[in-house]
Amino acid sequence: MRRNGWMRAIASGALAAAMLSFVQADAQTAPGQTKKFKTTVDYVSHFYPLWFTYYQSSLLSTTNRLAGPVRVTPLYQIVVAINVDTYYASAFLDTTKQPAMLTIPATTVSYSILTLDPYGNTLDVGLPKAQGVYALTGPNYTGKIPKAATRIDMPYNHMVLIFRADKYASTGESEKKEAELFRRSLQLQTLKDWRKDRTGGKTAILPELFFAPPFKTAADALATRKPLDFLAQLQAAVLSPNTPPLSAKEQKLSDTFNALYAESGDMFEFASGTQAAHQLIVDDYLTHTDKNNWINFTNMGTWKPGQFLDRAAISEFIQYGNNHSTAAYYQAFKDRHGAALDGSDGAVYVLHISKKAIPSAERFWSFTAYTPESIELIRNSAKKYNVASYTPGLVYGDDGSLTLWFSKVKPSEAPEANWLPVSSGRFNIMLRVYGPEGTVAKGTYVPPPIVKQ
Repeated sequence: MRRNGWMRAIASGALAAAMLSFVQADAQTAPGQTKKFKTTVDYVSHFYPLWFTYYQSSLLSTTNRLAGPVRVTPLYQIVVAINVDTYYASAFLDTTKQPAMLTIPATTVSYSILTLDPYGNTLDVGLPKAQGVYALTGPNYTGKIPKAATRIDMPYNHMVLIFRADKYASTGESEKKEAELFRRSLQLQTLKDWRKDRTGGKTAILPELFFAPPFKTAADALATRKPLDFLAQLQAAVLSPNTPPLSAKEQKLSDTFNALYAESGDMFEFASGTQAAHQLIVDDYLTHTDKNNWINFTNMGTWKPGQFLDRAAISEFIQYGNNHSTAAYYQAFKDRHGAALDGSDGAVYVLHISKKAIPSAERFWSFTAYTPESIELIRNSAKKYNVASYTPGLVYGDDGSLTLWFSKVKPSEAPEANWLPVSSGRFNIMLRVYGPEGTVAKGTYVPPPIVKQ
């Protein structure tokens, strides 16, 4: 799809999202359902993440070039559940014809490097967090590598590369200036361009408007309101060169779907199958809760064979998330009693964390509030989007406990630092723990429940 056509699709999807009501589909493929329906459900559930990465890469056009937003506010919607704890620099890699040359400068700031395939699998490619020049080579590259560079073999020609530089040190001290300098000093360009100018390819810091297209909103609207349009776009993504080589089982699924889809006749089964798959994906995420109604996936980015719904659900709600060893994510849409978090009528919610229940983190922990369906930052007059371990002036109790307040208007009893603004309607809260330690690292940590006052 050409860029103008894609932008129109995004726009129409955003308008449709205003009227969006999720289709209630049976989670099971009952006897009597057609082969077209069941194949479509399997096809969408399996390949769903590719729709996001394929069209994001087509729209942003940052292939083999690192880029990041000048700032992150509610305008940023291209990726769901964006954080405001770090400075981003990301790129879509294409090493089909030649290596991509990455230069990492020296720095004292904490940062992470994330390499993913188009499905969102996190892959350790052996890229160190160290100053140097690295030649990122595709699996079929047989050419020479410059002596000044260290070769890093990438498993696929098309990958996603993301740097996240912490704005604050683990001590709470601001390192924004150093982190921003590090982000801007990163370099990525093709080998051909690197040979011409070794100082080129520095991170492009772009206006936030470049990152505004609401992909999740568009996907939800298309899959539920215009499922055949979504299915055609997904098919194009699966068949694109960006997709990693399919396994025998994946190839059979793709071939079976393509053959059925090419047949003339009633398209109802394809449309209803797409809607049913989308509902399965959403339900898989929202029902993955612990005793306190927090959602947590310890298999993020490291899914086992058959965990395709989990993989698709993460693309829907936390795209480009780290694996559990790097960061743990907990998200709550409900309070301790199972009622939806809703800031209407001046509602105030409290999260009390005892000293021993404060999450252990090597880097930081943070709480961020998001909109209900699109999972984007909530606009508020205070322009405050998180409360974190590094938040200046955070007030702890005499016993070392921590109490946070979530409401549209700050309660009189809440210290400014301990208050997180939310909307006057439904919202959700995400807890991030970067550098998990203790029970968080073990996957046994359960955040305390959110309680409505």
